[in-house]
Amino acid sequence: MKEIVKENLKRWLESRKVSEEDKKILNSMNEEQLDDAFFKNIAFGTAGIRGVLGPGTNRMNYFTVLKATVGFGLYLKEIYKDCDSISVAISHDNRHFSREFTLESADILNRMGINTYIFDSLRPTPELSYAVRYKKCQGGIMITASHNPKEYNGYKVYDDEGCQLVPSKIARLIEIIDSLEDELNVEVPEVENKGQNYILEDDVDKTYVEEVEKIVIDPSLDKSNFKIVYSPNHGTSYVNAMKVFKDEGYDVYPVLKQCSFDPDFSATLSPNPEDPRAFIEGIKLAKEIGAEQICMTDPDGDRVGLATKLNNGEFALMTGNESAAILLDYIITHKLKKGEDLSNCVVYNTVVSSMLGKAICDYYGVRLESFLTGFKYIGDRIHYYEVNGGYKFLFGYEESYGCLVSPFVRDKDGIQAILLYSEMGLAYHLKGKNLVEAYDEICNKVGKFYYTELFNIYFEGSEGQAKMNKIMEKLELNPFTSLNNNKVTVIENYFALTRKNLLTNESSKILNLPKGDLVKFFFEDGTNIAIRPSGTEPKCKFYIEVCGKNREETKGKPEIYFEKLKEELL
Repeated sequence: MKEIVKENLKRWLESRKVSEEDKKILNSMNEEQLDDAFFKNIAFGTAGIRGVLGPGTNRMNYFTVLKATVGFGLYLKEIYKDCDSISVAISHDNRHFSREFTLESADILNRMGINTYIFDSLRPTPELSYAVRYKKCQGGIMITASHNPKEYNGYKVYDDEGCQLVPSKIARLIEIIDSLEDELNVEVPEVENKGQNYILEDDVDKTYVEEVEKIVIDPSLDKSNFKIVYSPNHGTSYVNAMKVFKDEGYDVYPVLKQCSFDPDFSATLSPNPEDPRAFIEGIKLAKEIGAEQICMTDPDGDRVGLATKLNNGEFALMTGNESAAILLDYIITHKLKKGEDLSNCVVYNTVVSSMLGKAICDYYGVRLESFLTGFKYIGDRIHYYEVNGGYKFLFGYEESYGCLVSPFVRDKDGIQAILLYSEMGLAYHLKGKNLVEAYDEICNKVGKFYYTELFNIYFEGSEGQAKMNKIMEKLELNPFTSLNNNKVTVIENYFALTRKNLLTNESSKILNLPKGDLVKFFFEDGTNIAIRPSGTEPKCKFYIEVCGKNREETKGKPEIYFEKLKEELL
């Protein structure tokens, strides 16, 4: 057992603050489990803190939440030292201890003299972003582990714009947290004038839904023969989603067994819309009732998975890249039909998103800006242009099933997404087309078919972390120049923010982006591969996109590249 693990374990076992129940859990853990629980302090990643629930320095528990909240409170008091009153909005999902962590965070901030606003029960992540803006708070906290397995929980922090903290802001927060005592001994810096905790009124829910419903593009579409199956995955979006569906007149059938706020996700094999197992129950129901489309939000309601009925009656799952590309095209074409000038508009995505997004924007002459993974970069850019003048927001999306249609919130919004995905699916249905046919049609229009797949390799514990670090170091310092008999033409190194053209041997800087743990390869046949460690789970992510004349030409190619990558890197 490593020395740091021994030291941390000893602290916990000897502390009077650690419950006897947690000590029993620790004493029952094997060496591998203890290593993963104690080899490091849980840290902020691409989406805040996220980890397995339980005792340990690398776990989500009362002590790690306490330290994060004290740090966030001190950060806000430093940033807003001249502000008479500081307030924070807090929300949570359906997971184990989410409500407890919410109440704990509110109490800590109140003791520090900071006012808090909490909902009477769980609410989705985009509504937390909206609440921060609606109540003019200086910050926000969302207790959630998004689409992770049931063993996880997490903690995301937001600025006064309802946007997750970007690196330039979160760096100072991390400095403050690191300066505190260890998680067992950190003290709440209490003040005499305590803050107040308020329960948010119904007007937040009401006005949020009203704003969502404003994004409808074509309210005249005939909805009478278009059934939709919807699942909230036991999570936060059920009430808002069903309200929006009803108000807009859609014929929606919820997967009832997945509508309870169940932290164990008992009626689904996965709460992740990226996982085909999440759609099993929805597909069963869709076939029973003759539905044309399935929509699914993840537990905290910021992502949406989509499935469309094929001509043979089976259902095809759409990737986040595919559904977002169709919606992007749908939004642009309808705005152009209305005579809108899009020359001053901008679309946002990420550097790991499909290149189809760029192809669509180039086809219509619309500006595209790409960022590192994490919707906070998109939210921050929206604010930048609002304050400084510049391009008008048109659409923003990530390949990981999240998008934003209207920027009245500053995070990806699953309720907005299901509303326009439903409209988009209906519009194509009325033309006699499903969404697979719609996607193929768009690819034909831009002149190339794009097919993407995401692969993961897990690296648990300190040894796994070391292996993953070694892989990324190799990619940064000694990248491969060919793979699968295909030459690399360009390498984008986001560790150093450099772009190297291997054909001309010229290098240039990647501008206007922060450094990140990511390397991306472009090949002579149009293939591109991006590789990065996950910011929320102990795994390395491989984004592989291949191109061809049609769907058949690309089938099976990403799997081949992934096998070659494993040979190269492992």
